[in-house]
Amino acid sequence: MSIILTLLVALHVLVCALMILVVLMQRPRSEGLGSAFGGGLTDNVFGSQTTNVLARFTTWMGIAFFAITLLLSILTAKANSGKTAVQKKLLSEPVPAAASATPAATPEGTPSATPDAKSTPVESTPPPDNSAPTPGPSAEGGAAVEN
Repeated sequence: MSIILTLLVALHVLVCALMILVVLMQRPRSEGLGSAFGGGLTDNVFGSQTTNVLARFTTWMGIAFFAITLLLSILTAKANSGKTAVQKKLLSEPVPAAASATPAATPEGTPSATPDAKSTPVESTPPPDNSAPTPGPSAEGGAAVEN
């Protein structure tokens, strides 16, 4: 699997380099950097359709770039899907006896997370009613009626 990844990375670098060169060889509308790489030379090699050939080649290089990138990401994810060295070490160590032998202590009045046969249900009592009798009409509400 590592040989395939190495070959794909090398191919990916080659595609990137070719795509950079092809993009730089294309003639912009202002005849800038495209003429620096021999604008007349590309006309002689590819004919009068140089712009179309370079545009198509750029398209194919872009498709190859994205396809290789997707393939590399899938293969890398599959290669790294196993357990890491830290996970393997943690799974191979024994569980401490103190943590597994005694259940966690719970405060009184709260139900425990794991019910056992000896425990009895705790009944909760409602809070005492501390409501006081409501006073008569307030001073803001008008005069109080007395009988």
